[in-house]
Amino acid sequence: MIPIKGLFEAHLSVRDFERTVAFYRDVVGLELGIAQPERSAAFFWVGGRGRSMMGIFGAGSGPLPKSHHVAFEVKLEDVLAAPQRLQSAGLTAYGSAGEPINEPIVFAWMPAASVFFEDPDGNSLEYIAMLPDPPALELGLVSWSEWQRLRQNQRA
Repeated sequence: MIPIKGLFEAHLSVRDFERTVAFYRDVVGLELGIAQPERSAAFFWVGGRGRSMMGIFGAGSGPLPKSHHVAFEVKLEDVLAAPQRLQSAGLTAYGSAGEPINEPIVFAWMPAASVFFEDPDGNSLEYIAMLPDPPALELGLVSWSEWQRLRQNQRA
């Protein structure tokens, strides 16, 4: 269906969020990409910015109903085509909050285009592609069409 380039991201549920952030940052030496203590979530770059990522979530605070999540690195054109391809396979494409989508979402802090879906057991899967643009933390999470519109306005 969509060619996988590599494993991009995995999530862990943890008992003590602050202790675990300190462990992966200070002991393991991973670069903290973003911490969101208000929702007990943090994302670390693995192997350098934009290469791979590990997310940690305090118990019960994950963004999706399942605690198991794997993201696959794919080409941008495949992320863009994913909602329709998933629908053709009888699956629903989701945004990060579990809402059905017809186009990818963009995590502006990275930035990366993304589409979530589920396997037959309800585990959260994701197609993701890093974007060549600079991070835009202030934008948060936007649709692909909104990201394109904002980027065009910046170039104009």
